[in-house]
Amino acid sequence: MSEFILGIDTGGTYTDGVLFDPNKRKIIKTTKTLTTKKDLKVGILNALDDLLPESSSSVALVIISTTLATNAIAEKKGRPVALFLLGYDRELVENFQLDAQFATASHHYIQGGHDLYGNPQAALDVEEIKAKADQLAGNVDAFAISGYFSPLNPSHEDHAFQAVTSEVDRPVILGHQLSKKLDSVQRAATATLNASLLSILKDFIQAMHQALEERSIKAPLMVVKGDGALMNSGMAEQLPVETIHSGPAASAIGGQFLAQKDKALVIDIGGTTTDIALIDQGRVQIREEGTSVGSYNTAVRAANIRSIGLGGDSLIDFDLEDQITVGPYRVRPLANLAHEEEKVAQDLERLSHRTRKKFNPQDLEYWYLLREPSHAIHNPRARQVLRMLESGPLSLPVILEKLELFHPLQFGGLSLLKEEIIGRAMLTPTDLLHVTGEFSPWDTEAAHIGVRLMAEYKHLQVGEFITMVKELMVERIAREIISYLTGQTLEPVPYYVTPDDLGLWLFQENLTGEDPYVGSKLSIKMPLIGIGAPADTFLPPVAELLHTEYISPPHYEVANAVGAVAGNVVMETEVWIYPQVRNTRTVGYFVQSRKERKRFPTQNAALEHARTYTRQRAMEKAEKMGIIDPHVEIKQLPDGAESYRIRAQSFGNPKLHQA
Repeated sequence: MSEFILGIDTGGTYTDGVLFDPNKRKIIKTTKTLTTKKDLKVGILNALDDLLPESSSSVALVIISTTLATNAIAEKKGRPVALFLLGYDRELVENFQLDAQFATASHHYIQGGHDLYGNPQAALDVEEIKAKADQLAGNVDAFAISGYFSPLNPSHEDHAFQAVTSEVDRPVILGHQLSKKLDSVQRAATATLNASLLSILKDFIQAMHQALEERSIKAPLMVVKGDGALMNSGMAEQLPVETIHSGPAASAIGGQFLAQKDKALVIDIGGTTTDIALIDQGRVQIREEGTSVGSYNTAVRAANIRSIGLGGDSLIDFDLEDQITVGPYRVRPLANLAHEEEKVAQDLERLSHRTRKKFNPQDLEYWYLLREPSHAIHNPRARQVLRMLESGPLSLPVILEKLELFHPLQFGGLSLLKEEIIGRAMLTPTDLLHVTGEFSPWDTEAAHIGVRLMAEYKHLQVGEFITMVKELMVERIAREIISYLTGQTLEPVPYYVTPDDLGLWLFQENLTGEDPYVGSKLSIKMPLIGIGAPADTFLPPVAELLHTEYISPPHYEVANAVGAVAGNVVMETEVWIYPQVRNTRTVGYFVQSRKERKRFPTQNAALEHARTYTRQRAMEKAEKMGIIDPHVEIKQLPDGAESYRIRAQSFGNPKLHQA
């Protein structure tokens, strides 16, 4: 009997799937279905039903990737988290505004922490931790704890964990378990983001398990990490921060596999984000120092991917100067909501004939109930809104009129959106594609009404408005590509300002060619591989603008799911070597693993032990994960004066398990 690998990628808009024959390295079948945010299992089951062969027992392995973690961070929709900072210097943090990196406003300074030599700098205030945990429990979904110099001595984080869990029933994430780097701000941010993503990834993986069980698929389940490697689903539930860039990494691997190019730029346009990745020598480039998502710098080693809040479902709106903006927030397309809710279609029809009241873009903004809140809602007006939406979607002006308010802030509406209790629909690029006929599975008339009203608001023809939005998106993607490849910032200036930055001027001259005397032509030295459903609409003009070849590979719409099944399993072990200093003199070297610290008299002895230990642990992990004929690579990475990180990676193809 043939053995297949099933690949599923769940994004903010679509759930993609592929059935793959690993022996022939051949794609058997693909599918693309809508992600069902209210119940992820429904969208997954739809994909499975499209893909499954006659016998589900022929599925020997299931591999999933997702952009849910990346999207949640990009849209600032992680679940509420409290962060305890043990031994951090409040004055230092606040003076340099480092708290902006903590990824939560609910951060609390606790006495404790250690010094550079792993010695306590103060006694841990356990009673304050218990009191704070009890006080905050009703307002947060999880806790994160980061101790000063905790990679050298995690004891205070461990004691704090015991204190919190003795008081409240909430998940607790410890910084030293996620990062051995000494960057205390980056470690705190990583722990906080991991805590905020716990329930999001847990919901997804549980939905996946339930869907597989309902379709009698008993194969093992693995998840693509942010660096393109695979981990088991249990680990992913505990370490969701490791799935940051999971979907984009899978997309890049899939783009390379489908296009068969060893050097290329892979651009994935999804519903929520556009992701840029570099393939060189046939491999996705990795960011060793820790990846960034939005404004947050993490300690997560992941593919070097630039994710921007721009996609098919990005919000089309106007800024304070009444200029058109696209993104960064994802909303539901009007065409889709009107397709499923007849009342919305009728509202839009009435709006299109309204003459007494002047149109405002807010008239197109509809709010609807996504899920029941997981914690108590204390704002009585917010509770009233939730009751109102139980009967179906309402436009924001109607909600405000019924509440006799002027702005959603007055009833805590933005918090409800951030926690994804409420969703909203408005005009998106997907609606524009309904008007042009390039993509029109839903209510085309609703899209026409929305586009016409927005165009008239800007005193434009419908065609002019659509062209302007597309040009904005193309320009943004091209600018981000140049910034990504060069490391240079090309921050746009207001439309009425002439840029005084040469790089930005050169880019804009390449874009417009308006200068009568000086010309500029920018080109990238590799082809551009386009993947994602809207790729063939938006990316050919980007390639033309950057004077390079555009490649649209077969199955480009589901390349992320292809990348999930085309990757390798990689198991990793890392230790840290650093000097033991006494009176400014080095007297030995420590080898710090996740669980213990050992001392050695010389650096060579420490390095030899580290290589032996990491190789052995990497092979043990490979055996446990069922990697076929694992190969081990050991890297020695400098990490400060006389300090190194020794990393062993075992990788190979996953073993297939026939049910």
